[in-house]
Formats: sequence, structure tokens, C-alpha cells
Amino acid sequence: MSSAVSVEPSACASPAEQAVSAAEQPILGSLIAIRNRLAALKKDRGNYYRPNDIVSLYGELLAQATQLQSVRASEHHDYDAYNNRLDSVLDDCYQLFSLFYLALGKNKEVPATYVQLVTIKQNFELMNDTGIYTDDDLKPFTDRLGEIRQLVDTEAAGEGVRADEGGVAQLELELELVSRRLRQCEKELALLKETTRVIDDSLMPVYEELMRIRRRLAVLSLLSHEAARSEAKELQKRLIEIDDTRVDDRFVDPSDGAVVPGQAQVVGLLEECFDRLHDVMAEGCVVPKDLMPLYDQLMDIRSQLDKLLLTSRWTLRETDLWSYQVQLQDIDGMRRNGQFRDSSGVPVPHQAQAVLNFLLHKCYNLIYKLLSSSEPVAESLMPVHNQLRTLRRCLVEVKKDGGPLSARDLYPYQMKLSSIDNLRTDGKFLDDEGHIPEGQGVVMSLLNECYDLMYELMSGDVEE
Repeated sequence: MSSAVSVEPSACASPAEQAVSAAEQPILGSLIAIRNRLAALKKDRGNYYRPNDIVSLYGELLAQATQLQSVRASEHHDYDAYNNRLDSVLDDCYQLFSLFYLALGKNKEVPATYVQLVTIKQNFELMNDTGIYTDDDLKPFTDRLGEIRQLVDTEAAGEGVRADEGGVAQLELELELVSRRLRQCEKELALLKETTRVIDDSLMPVYEELMRIRRRLAVLSLLSHEAARSEAKELQKRLIEIDDTRVDDRFVDPSDGAVVPGQAQVVGLLEECFDRLHDVMAEGCVVPKDLMPLYDQLMDIRSQLDKLLLTSRWTLRETDLWSYQVQLQDIDGMRRNGQFRDSSGVPVPHQAQAVLNFLLHKCYNLIYKLLSSSEPVAESLMPVHNQLRTLRRCLVEVKKDGGPLSARDLYPYQMKLSSIDNLRTDGKFLDDEGHIPEGQGVVMSLLNECYDLMYELMSGDVEE
């Protein structure tokens, strides 16, 4: 594609944001109308989302994005750095549609990946700012980016091309938008990996332990001074032990005494741990008064996301995550050069920075986990999906307990399995409107697993 539409998160809008031109004004109005319609659909909890409504509305969005691309080209604004309010609204729309696609069970379609890429990039930026990460922390993101790259490349190769010319153009546009986000994430990932790549293998265990200590110190910063002090003393002993392994202030190879690569990273991390330790032991949790509302807001978001992580299978609608995403982007936008500042514009003390950045990163990471755990099953099919998962878990536990089992013992499970199977029409699970929702393969796999377990139990294969 010759040009790309610039899409940036609203919270990260450049200070040099451009004005919306006269030619772009109608497009902006249409995008705001689409966003409002999405917001209204999101608030309707009395009905399941209808795929036709979402896909049709998504087509309208792509039509507006195509028109914007043409206007930007004619006005010579078709470069990535160009950014105005329209880009922020467009990004909001894409993130919302991405969440709707996940709620519909369309996880393996290109639009569903957009919000995940946004969240991955937010995690990478915070990792880069704080330096709190190891290769193990990067691995799940590396794997997911690889999966998205394969999906995008497969679609770009033509395996998913839509038959009509308009469909092909829309596919190219959505691929470019997602590919741009993907390239940004891949670039950030390469930079993060480069930091740990220069550390010698013999020094990696020390580096990883120091990283765990630093993370723990961030957690202790959230506790009262009294509660944190005891554990902080234990961490202090371990830091001193690590420091004592240095020879002439350097880490060396035990086998030959040679100075190993990665000194700057590991020594710097060790010194930072000592600094954070001093803050925890001397002061406890200290956040300036004018930033306490921000601290309380982050704590509340973290608590709510933690609860969702435990109950997501029964209570989460992927679009519910949008309000948390907006709040976090707004908070992230308050930082300047990766630092939170007080009301006078002065960066807050190191310990307060660590606490606030830790909470922000924790919240972003929880959102990513919730997005990653989203099942490729439409919400209208989730009740059946959840019942089958529960039934499978029960049958597995019965099998573990052993036998002998009588027909009476198995009767309740047989009845439940039959009642679920009887919900099918012509072999398919339908929604209230008679449509076939996404996720048939996943649900049928669970159903077959339950039948297999039931046959094993009925045939007396249970170990006594």
C-alpha cells in the first residue's frame, strides 16, 4: 500500500498535534458517530452482540479510514508522524472494534489483534522506562508477536483475501494498520532483548536474582513501613552477599577470574537495588499528597483487574476492558520522560516513582493477561462452554478418585451431558436468533472430551 494512516493512542498524542483540516472534518464527525454507536453497544448488557451489527459497522470504519488516507495523500500528510485529533478517535475506534471481535470469538481474525498490540507496546514502553524485566518476562510477548506476524503474513499472502474488489482494499487497509503496530512492537522488543543479550551467561543468574529482588522491593513499597522493614532486612542480607562476590568491584568468571561482559547492566542493577532498599527501610511507602488520588486510582484499577482475572470466564465481556484501558492511557499520559511529577512539575522521589510505575505496569500486564486468556468463543456460546468446562473438570476429578462406580454415581453427570448435547440443532449450537456463533470447534471438542471421560468411567477403566 502506498501510504498509511497514522494511528496513535490518545494518551500519547504529540504536543505538536496538527489541526484537523476542512477536508478531514466530515471524516472526524463520522468517526465520532461510530465511536458513540460502539459505546452504546458496549453498554447494552441485556443482549448479546450480533456479529452482523459489528462487522457492518467495522466496514463503515474502514470506509472512513480509506477516505482519510486519500485526503492525507492529497494534502501531503500521509506520513506516520502526522497526528491530530482524528488519529486519536480512529485509534479509539480500532481498539473498541478489536475488543468486540474478541467478544464475538473472532480471535483469529486480524482486527482482534489490534488492541493486543497496543497493550503489548504499552508494556514494552514501561519495561524500557523502568528496566524491570528479564528474558523470561519477554517470552510470552515474543511468542504472541510471532503468532500475530504469522497471521498477518498469511492474510497478506492472499489466503484470506475477500472476493470482491472492495473487500480486498479493506483487507489491505486493516493489514497496514495492524502491521504498523506490529512493526512498532517488534522494534521495541528487539531493543529490550539487546539489553540482556550483552550479559554473559555466567552472570545471568545474578542478573535474574537482582531483578526478582528489585520487583519485590517495588511490592514492599506498597506496604506500611512496619510491614516492609522485616523482609527488607532479609533482602539487604542477600544483596550484601551478592556484592561480596565481586572482585575489585567487578563480577568475574569463577573458573578463570576473568571479568565477564555485562558489568554495567548488573552492577547498575545492584546499586539501584541498594537505593530502593534504603528508601523502603528509611521511609516506607511515600507518595506525595497531590498524587495520592492517582495512587488510589491505580490501586483500585489493579484490584478490579485482579478480580476479573479470577472470574473472567463467567463475568468478563472483553469490551469491559475498554474503560480500564482509557483510564490507564490517561494516567500514562501524565508522565513526562517516564516520570510522574507533582503539582509544581517537579519529578516525585525515586520511591514514589517506583510505586506508581510498578502499579501502572501491573495494570497493563493484567489487561494483557485478560486479553490473552480470551477464548475464541462468542459470548452467546459462553454459557455452554463454561458448563462443559465445569463438567469436564468434575469428570476428571471423579476419575482421579477411582472406583468402583455405579450407574447411580454417574447418573447426574450423564443427565447434565445429555441436556447440553440436546441444545444442539443439526449438530450446531445456535444463539437466540438461530445464528451459528463462533467457537463451535472449541465447544464440540469439550463435548467430545466429556463423552470420552464418561465412556471410560462407564466401562470400568477407572483405577481403584
